[in-house]
Parts: sequence; structure tokens; C-alpha cells
Amino acid sequence: MKVILVTGGSSGIGASTAVQCAARGMGVVLTYHNHATAAQDVVLNIEAAGGTAAALRLDVSNIATFPAFKKTLEVLLQKTWGRNSVDVLVNNAGFGLFNPIETVTENEFDRLFNVHLKGPFFLTQALLPLLAAGGHIINVTSATTRVATVGVAPYAAFKGGLEVLTRYMAKEFGARRIRANSVSPGAIRTGLGGGLNDEFEALLASQTALGRVGEPDDVGQVIANLISDENGWINAQSIEVAGGYNI
Repeated sequence: MKVILVTGGSSGIGASTAVQCAARGMGVVLTYHNHATAAQDVVLNIEAAGGTAAALRLDVSNIATFPAFKKTLEVLLQKTWGRNSVDVLVNNAGFGLFNPIETVTENEFDRLFNVHLKGPFFLTQALLPLLAAGGHIINVTSATTRVATVGVAPYAAFKGGLEVLTRYMAKEFGARRIRANSVSPGAIRTGLGGGLNDEFEALLASQTALGRVGEPDDVGQVIANLISDENGWINAQSIEVAGGYNI
């Protein structure tokens, strides 16, 4: 049985990824920051369907907590699955902020940087000893790295950095047969950045070839499939999952 760790797994794309992977027979560890009840609901849903899952608290923006998180994860892995490694790390945790460049504060900039680039970098570094040979790292980025969208410059810039980092991970971890890919969602109906109102959703749908915004499962299913052995030769790629957004 593969075991997957999904950061930001209490809602949205992370929750969908957790459920989709569990449905394919994987053990799931999902992390949350503030929403413990929502995370536990995801765990209960997985267990009700016959899967195995657990939730751990993690602040991706605070790298000083990573050594303690690693130890907690080691104990959980041994207790739940009788092993000391994970097969897949999905760096998904994030939040949105809509501000034009001229009004972004240093604090807002730093918060976005810590969660979307610095955090994934050092969390991956911290968990490398627990990542099994032949494993897989998936970094969730964004279609805003390709399509400039007013108001999300820092977010998109750091997601772009994560996309570049993905290729370096594939290069440096290849000796252990660890793959690294990024998945780049377009407009998805989640609570990120406050969610979508009807007007904004209609605008995004009109800019998407398939005529709608995406749902979390549109992305979660892709991540779950990408993890499979059948896709084992896909490496160092950025896969946009956006229904043909702004093409």
C-alpha cells in the first residue's frame, strides 16, 4: 500500500486529493492549520468508505516546527501502517490574496512567500529522509504562472518559483528514483481567496474552453492518477488542469 502525505488537506483540492487517493487504496496523512474539525471530517469520510487516514496539524509557514512534525509523522506511520516512510508528498497548502502590486504590504508578501515557496522547499528538505526510494513529489502550482491575472502577482510569482523548484527536485532526487511534478490548476471552485462570486465565476467560465470553472475533484483525480505506477515515466513536468483556460 502506498502512503501519501497531503498538506492543506482539510478542504478544496487537498481534501479531494486525499479522498481520491484513499479510494485508490492508498493510506493518507493530511495536514491542516486551523481547521481541525474539517480535517477530521475528511478522515471520517475516508474511513467510512473503507480507507485509512489520519490528520496532523502543520503550519507550513513556520519551518521551525518541521523537525517536531517529522517526529510526529514517524510515530503515526509506524503506528498506523507499520512503516517509517511515505511514498508521496503533495505540497498543496496555500491561501489566496487579491491585491494589485501597488498596495501589497511587506507582511502580505512575506506570508505568501512563506506558505507557497519557502515552506514547500524546507518541508520537502525535512521529510526527504522519510520519502521512500521510487517515491513522488507533487507541487500544486497555478495557471496564474502562465496567464497574468491582476491582483495576484506575489502569489503567482511564488507559484512560478515552485514550478521551477519542481524541476530541480526531479534533477537532484533522481538518483533515488524520486519523481517530481507540478500540477497547475486553473479557476477552481474552492474557498481560496474568499471563493468565487457569481459574476467572477461567469467571467472565468467564459475564458475557459470547456465553459465552466473547475471543481476540486477535477484536480484531485489528476493528482491521484499521476501518482499511479502507470504514469511512472512522467517526471519534471508541469501539468495544467484548467479546462483550456485562456488559450
